Amino acid sequence: MVLGALIFLAYAVVFFFRAFSSSGFEIGVATLNGVTTQQLNGINPAITGYITHLHLATAGFIAATAIAAGGLAWYGVRDGLWWAWITAVISPVLGLAVALPMHWMRHFNYNWVSHLGPIYLGTIIYVVGVVVALIGLRQAAPTVATARR
Repeated sequence: MVLGALIFLAYAVVFFFRAFSSSGFEIGVATLNGVTTQQLNGINPAITGYITHLHLATAGFIAATAIAAGGLAWYGVRDGLWWAWITAVISPVLGLAVALPMHWMRHFNYNWVSHLGPIYLGTIIYVVGVVVALIGLRQAAPTVATARR
């Protein structure tokens, strides 16, 4: 789980710095239907400023979710706390459930490998960690219940 969260955090850092570069809109999105950031800025600088603002906010929320999920996994799940595991699962699932569907509605073209590949890789690793942690929590649960008596 922590490794997956670290991949999410790395993606957020790249996303953050990419917001300040003029080489495209975001990771894997060089143009929006053939329009470059420079062309869009020439038409209306407020739009590119607004897009940058949204990208910075998105990077911040991805980073915050990654830190929260990684911290919950490292400190809570490792200690056998079910509430930490549940929260560490719900938080990124909610973020991905909101963010990912729009990518498949074909509103714009993007390189899916560079744009979504890191998130999918992090998600796969995170899910493997979630399952491994779940197995460990289920095996430890009777021991914890016995220890409380």
